[in-house]
Amino acid sequence: MVLRKIVPVTLCVLLLTLGAAVAQEPAPRPERVDKEKQREFLRVVRDKQQTPVALETAIVRCAPVDSAPKGPTVDLVAAVHVAQRSYYQQLNREFAGYDVVLYELVAPEGNRVPRAGQPRSNPLSLLQNAVKNLLELEFQLNEIDYSRKNMVHADMSPDEFAKSMRDRGESVLAMFLRVMGYAMARQQSSGKATDSQLLLALLDKNRALALKRVMAEEFENMEGSMTAIDGPEGSTLVGERNKVALKVLREQLAAGKRKIAIFYGAAHMTDFQRRLREEFHLAPVSTRWLVAWKMESAAQ
Repeated sequence: MVLRKIVPVTLCVLLLTLGAAVAQEPAPRPERVDKEKQREFLRVVRDKQQTPVALETAIVRCAPVDSAPKGPTVDLVAAVHVAQRSYYQQLNREFAGYDVVLYELVAPEGNRVPRAGQPRSNPLSLLQNAVKNLLELEFQLNEIDYSRKNMVHADMSPDEFAKSMRDRGESVLAMFLRVMGYAMARQQSSGKATDSQLLLALLDKNRALALKRVMAEEFENMEGSMTAIDGPEGSTLVGERNKVALKVLREQLAAGKRKIAIFYGAAHMTDFQRRLREEFHLAPVSTRWLVAWKMESAAQ
């Protein structure tokens, strides 16, 4: 009975780890897609036995729907906030090639990201650090180089975040309970013994690997969970923060930037894709995948 309560709580914690980048090249011709079609931004790769062996995140390039050769491109760079060091090293190399990288961080305007190893009092950062230790991974804020000149903050301040939640009548507890209720209902209807899997993972001699595999499978249903967080009227956590990021995007486009990345948690990306199409007339043209978690055992 205790585990049936722990599993949804674990899922809520993991969702928080999802949400809280050359020379100019011609924009590729956008593929024909239905207006409602959405790209994947996170996927689990499995072997022939259907065992999870990797968790991957997407870089989805969006270009003008009229195929303007000199038009801007915006890459949606999906992130998980705890991952292996090689993943963040690859992202650092990617970011060097952009005119500007818009990044998420609920922090005061002008605030610098603390350097690796500096103590953080933010409860969410402490929680994410606890998760990364449990999974033997690294924390994004410790690994991404935010000191580059092309890194631009594109998120709310804590005061703006709190005000938006008050104005919308939201609370962290209400969002948490919505996700917890969704997770419990899904667990009962799916027939998957997630509670047993979690217990076995905690007792496994390679606990970090076993837990990653259980958690990666939960990530696959992220969109349903984020719909539960967002609710029918949207939310500060996703939609309102995305609006702030796109306001900064407009400013950067007006300043002449043409190769731009939006670096946010994977849970934000479906909403970003929709807004880019509707408000900026940019459509997906390509997807590349980066390995965030390797989950192969020594025997594989």
